[in-house]
Amino acid sequence: MSWDRIRGQDGPRNTFFTAHEIGRLAHSYLLVGPEGIGKRLFARELAKAFLCERPPAKLTACDRCPACAQVEASTHPDLLFLRTPADKHELPVEDMREFCSQVALKPTRGARKIGIIEDADDFNTSSANSFLKTLEEPPPGALLLLIATTTDRQLATILSRCQVVRFAPLTPPDLKAILEAQGIEDAQKRDRLARLGNGSVSRALALDDDSIWQVRQKLIDGLTSPRPQFQPLAETWSKFNEDAGKETAAQRMRASLVLQFLIEAVQHALKLSLGATVPEIDATEVDRLKAFADRVGTDTLMELLDKFVEADFYVERRVQLILVVESVLAKFPREKG
Repeated sequence: MSWDRIRGQDGPRNTFFTAHEIGRLAHSYLLVGPEGIGKRLFARELAKAFLCERPPAKLTACDRCPACAQVEASTHPDLLFLRTPADKHELPVEDMREFCSQVALKPTRGARKIGIIEDADDFNTSSANSFLKTLEEPPPGALLLLIATTTDRQLATILSRCQVVRFAPLTPPDLKAILEAQGIEDAQKRDRLARLGNGSVSRALALDDDSIWQVRQKLIDGLTSPRPQFQPLAETWSKFNEDAGKETAAQRMRASLVLQFLIEAVQHALKLSLGATVPEIDATEVDRLKAFADRVGTDTLMELLDKFVEADFYVERRVQLILVVESVLAKFPREKG
């Protein structure tokens, strides 16, 4: 059945099945959870279930009819998408107006029209105000699905008019199964990517790239060096971010991955300074991080950890990446003299 490819999200699925069963389906939902855990796939599967011409069961698509094929191809006339353009940081108000005008039209087939806003984190005041009337007075048969990473990023006018459905990070077994389906055959590699992926498919797949491990090595070398070279490190990290392309989400993902490496390095150094073992890193790195911890001290390590975690927060909040890079590197300990 069509829902079989959605792994680890039984809770959200049951929410919609129950609401549909008792006739209490809302007109707008905010699907909330980290990037890369299946929210977009879930929204498309839900749309397919509503638009399917021959559903074999309630809220389940047949995956064989023309409507199901059109949903998969994003060409169904009653399925609308709104995304932030690759070169923008916010949803343009002009795009929102066009989206709302299309939602307002009667469905061309059946009784449903589905609108999916894939980047609800990117509302600004103008686009939110433009969307407000559609939220308050939805057209008959319209179902609006807004996809976001956190409720903290949502404007109150939007949040108060949507039912929130929370999605959890994927478990390691689910993540490993998805990675295998994505073509990663090496079991040891799947284990490593699942461990580092933090429950996110997109994050795990981004780690399956030799370039990120090269950048990691250079940044860890810089962090643990008595005299880190600021400019080369900034250029290396910035180029790595920019190589993701124009899409800002992909650049932020890369910046966040580097920060996670730095956070883990400091956490490992702290553990080693306290006499704990860190079996997940090799002996060479153990020696280097232990020497680093002995040189800078526990207080400095705690300050670094706070700074790196704070920087990751700023990446999520769309602060300019070059500012994040520079502020992080400026905190790398440097011997005087």
